[in-house]
Amino acid sequence: MDISELGEFGLIDRLTHDLQPQNESTRYGVGDDCAVLHYPDTEVLVTTDMLMEGVHFDLTYIDLQHLGYKAAMVNISDIFAMNGTPRQLTVSLAIGKRFSVEDVEQLYSGLRAACEKWNVDIIGGDTTSSYTGLAISITCIGEARKEDIVYRNGAQATDLICVSGDLGAAYMGLQLLEREKAVYYGQIKEWNKRMTAAREAGNEALVSKLQEEAKAFDHFQPDFAGKEYLLQRQLKAEARGDIIQRLREAGIRPTAMMDISDGLSSELLHICKQSGVGCRIFEKQLPIDYQTAVMAEELSLNVTTCALNGGEDYELLFTVPIGDHERIQQLEDVRLIGHITRPELGHVLVSRDDQEFELKAQGWNPLRAEQ
Repeated sequence: MDISELGEFGLIDRLTHDLQPQNESTRYGVGDDCAVLHYPDTEVLVTTDMLMEGVHFDLTYIDLQHLGYKAAMVNISDIFAMNGTPRQLTVSLAIGKRFSVEDVEQLYSGLRAACEKWNVDIIGGDTTSSYTGLAISITCIGEARKEDIVYRNGAQATDLICVSGDLGAAYMGLQLLEREKAVYYGQIKEWNKRMTAAREAGNEALVSKLQEEAKAFDHFQPDFAGKEYLLQRQLKAEARGDIIQRLREAGIRPTAMMDISDGLSSELLHICKQSGVGCRIFEKQLPIDYQTAVMAEELSLNVTTCALNGGEDYELLFTVPIGDHERIQQLEDVRLIGHITRPELGHVLVSRDDQEFELKAQGWNPLRAEQ
């Protein structure tokens, strides 16, 4: 169905008519000029992210359902990174004419799946037309007690540096997708070259044969065998609310925390700068999945560089007092990778052979010219 058949309000109604609030703080959701929220005895957390087609995602290899899921999760992850609980979400879309109603429903099905996982209410947003591709803007609202909120500026010398999950897999998933995309378009480019030559030569038999060969492009099978985990990490981001819950159950309150969206090195240096401290992390302690290491070797990339700078892992990077050492070691899926130091000691990566290197922020920067 063409979106113009429904119009803006018809589309909104189709996407949201059955949304039922799950949180007491949601007094009124979709359907009026504003949503109405009520937070009498808690702090309100608000985060916003914008995803632009051609910059943050490529519809060649991510379907709209996974895109919707990821768009919601990256915002929910920010709330968890403040040690908060996500409650509400607003969704704004700029949609081109090439998208149908069913396409937008697929996008929303992913958004809703992510929200249902963490009991988040979709409470409104906006839709408009776009001439430059799909744009998605998400705002997530959460809550936390004042004493529970964790900022980036609380790290202290001797604190331990921890990360959840593993690092670099999402970046390796992106490299895998880009490689197979290049293979696909390389085949099309070669086909176009041969077709042009055949037509210029007036070789109708070859033209006919090439037209038959072109049908195979609709059934192109990328080579993803043995790399499924990497694809999952890139296409289906997960906010680590489970880690927040484990920390609470263990009675551990981080002193500083961020989610890893732009790369471990960039995020750790953010914490160091805002806390006025140095750091020392150890290469041998970085958690790296086997598939990540294999893919890095296959692409002739340094796996440690990928783990430090890849981005889009959406794992939690946090610091805890040294007194929590024993409890941290008992937590599932949390790895101790180093410790905070005095600022004059700098930001150091200790290699596997005990050499020391300055840690540099080489992760994703969307405004840097070469990116």
